[in-house]
Amino acid sequence: MPQQDLRIVLSFSAEDQAWLRLSSIAVPKFFEGHAVAPASGDALRIGGRQFIVQARIWEHDGMAPTLRLLLSSGHAESDTVFG
Repeated sequence: MPQQDLRIVLSFSAEDQAWLRLSSIAVPKFFEGHAVAPASGDALRIGGRQFIVQARIWEHDGMAPTLRLLLSSGHAESDTVFG
């Protein structure tokens, strides 16, 4: 069954939001057009960092449902420590 009018919003930590903004990294629309919603534990790679879906929050704004994904702090591809 395809998802109709479901918005999926990624929620990053304040530090990761700043990193995305300062690095001018555009977050792709990973789930646009997909029939399956992401699950807790799924991993996303954005700008060389890996984020894990830690929680899913269902919201409704009166017009359409929204699935908010709470993501872990980003980790680099290598063993580099950030922060």
